[in-house]
Amino acid sequence: MSQWKQIQQLEIRLLEHVDYLYDDNFPMDIRQGLSSWIESRDWDIAANDESMAVVLFTDLLSQLDQVRSQEQNFLQRHNMKIIQQQLQMKYMTNPALMARVISTCLKEERRILSSACMQEQGPLEKSLQNSVASERQKNMDNRVGIIRTSVQLMDQAVKYIGDMQEDFDFRYKTLQSQDAPRNPEVMKQEITRLQEMLNRLDFKRKEILSKMGVVIKEIDDLMTSQLNPELQDWKRRQQIAAIGGPLVTGLDQLQSWFTLTAQSLFQIKHQLDKLVELVVKVTYESDPIPLQKPQMEERINYLIYHLIKSSFVVEKQPCMATHPQKPLIIKTGVQFTTKVRLLVKLPEVDYQLKVKTTFDKSRQFFILTNNTKAMDIEDYSNGCLSVEFRHLQLKEKKYINGTKGSEGLLSVTEELHSLSFEACFTVQGLTIDLETSSLPLVVISNVSQLPGGWASVMWYNLLTDEPRNLAFFGNPPRATWSQLSEVLSWQFSTVADRGLNKAQLNMLGEKLLGQHASCSDFQVSWSKFSKENIPGKSFSFWMWLDSILELIKKHLLPVWKEDSIMGFVSKEMERALLKDRESGTFLLRFSESHLGGITFTWVERDHNGDVKFNSVEPYTKSRLSALPLADIMRDYKVISDGVVPESPLKFLYPDIPKDEAFGLLYNSLPSKAYPYIPSTLIPISQLRSRPIATPISCQSPEPPMTPREFDMLSEQLCFDIETMSSPYSD
Repeated sequence: MSQWKQIQQLEIRLLEHVDYLYDDNFPMDIRQGLSSWIESRDWDIAANDESMAVVLFTDLLSQLDQVRSQEQNFLQRHNMKIIQQQLQMKYMTNPALMARVISTCLKEERRILSSACMQEQGPLEKSLQNSVASERQKNMDNRVGIIRTSVQLMDQAVKYIGDMQEDFDFRYKTLQSQDAPRNPEVMKQEITRLQEMLNRLDFKRKEILSKMGVVIKEIDDLMTSQLNPELQDWKRRQQIAAIGGPLVTGLDQLQSWFTLTAQSLFQIKHQLDKLVELVVKVTYESDPIPLQKPQMEERINYLIYHLIKSSFVVEKQPCMATHPQKPLIIKTGVQFTTKVRLLVKLPEVDYQLKVKTTFDKSRQFFILTNNTKAMDIEDYSNGCLSVEFRHLQLKEKKYINGTKGSEGLLSVTEELHSLSFEACFTVQGLTIDLETSSLPLVVISNVSQLPGGWASVMWYNLLTDEPRNLAFFGNPPRATWSQLSEVLSWQFSTVADRGLNKAQLNMLGEKLLGQHASCSDFQVSWSKFSKENIPGKSFSFWMWLDSILELIKKHLLPVWKEDSIMGFVSKEMERALLKDRESGTFLLRFSESHLGGITFTWVERDHNGDVKFNSVEPYTKSRLSALPLADIMRDYKVISDGVVPESPLKFLYPDIPKDEAFGLLYNSLPSKAYPYIPSTLIPISQLRSRPIATPISCQSPEPPMTPREFDMLSEQLCFDIETMSSPYSD
């Protein structure tokens, strides 16, 4: 079943997340109309390959032409044409951006599907679910709309007051310019009329100022109670997305709210200036405008200042192109990218705004490359004002005495740093200093520090919403297992588009927590997770898990995606699952004693019906680089007491025939066009029979074959044997 068809079968709660993915940058109409074609292309590669992105962009437009020509509904055909034109305008000069947008949407769809397979949502995703509630957005849209309408009506009121004043001014000057004496009664009537007009004018001035005060108070309350919390909520979601959580969206919506609010404030400021101009022409004792104007103007300027200042955000956290799935880790000497954005889009703002990037006052690093760039308008993203630094690079400082200074008690991967962005501009006489900073960074000098650095990034962003607590690891808080397990599952979703199920997470919990694994609220310390070695092992829990993620990513991805690897299952559970199965049934699990190893165990019964278990030596990256796991499953043989080798693997647990489980992943046979006898790498183990001490036991490994046994085996086979392995109980 295609991914899009699976998406359409999701429950409404998850469909709301899907709906949130699609906007003008990539309309859902396109996803629907070209679903099969879109899923058959590699958008991940195109996102980083300009030439491939151009080809796919051209193909997409061509596909849209075909869909549009076949559409019978006139209105739908018209809408498709508009969408096609919009896509051309957005991505013609930057097709790689389109590839990144589509790639991101597809990845997030897979994450949503993965979460649907979990029996329940984790605490983080539950908390984030409220942050994208449509009702809250509707309320915000409605409130901003009411403010805009009120401000527009005040525009008309100011114009009406101006017209009233023009009429008063004309009558007053006309009365003054009359030289000849007039009838006292007529004069009295005219003066009375002018007084009534002035009273009316005074009433309208007080009325408009009162309305202004109400709207300003409403904007103040909007910023305090909704707009700023929405921004903080987006920043929190950005933190969670950085460590593999649901895709962060909603910045365009925030920009719309910020911009409309700023427009309202600037419009009120302009209206107040208009009222002051009226005072120059007509004023009187107790005129409310000069009395209320200073305080009101001060409040407006205060709100404008803080609105624009808070709208300066890091849209894209620092990330190396070499490790796009691990942001906030920077290796010295390697270029990284980051992007900042101003959420207020106004003609009053200077579009040549220059942004300066600075690294924190670190004792050992500085920015090597150009760190100042001008913000520009992005036509393809709703005209936002932003700047992207694509080639930043950190360099380590040199010290006269050759040392780097004391690192204190923290390791390098626990030292947190910050990248800051500064800008300054003047708008309508108001000088605004902009400043924002990235989430805390980990700086490494060697890729071997990457796993430890990523553990620090995960722990920080999981447990705090503070934007810049660089002393966090001086006393790191604990995480509950329910929180941590959700983030660990996200790591697998990020690497392999499929998270962990409840049973797999339970096994991980047992490995980390022991007898406390059943308690979701049990707290895990930072040291237990990342620094302390697993009892009896020379590595920590996180180092073990990270090595498995790397193994999946580089060598096991096709098999993992097919759900053929049970993966996280203890040896005790493994035997409990296999003992009642047919002889030759096997399952795949990750090694608990090796970093980055996968093993398989099969069950067999002897003529007495006694059960034996055989586990093969774990396959690591060095062996899987030579032979893919699916081919190992196909070709694996066992030689026992000189008998011709045969495969003991019949059924993938619970009862799936081996070729049915792995057949689609087998590599094709070598071409026979060449006059050579093809050679094949055959994984072989030697297994000797031995007395069974108990009804259920594990077959012990034997030493490698002797030269005599090897020669005998070679004579019986018509192909070359180039690799062997010995089984042992892992």
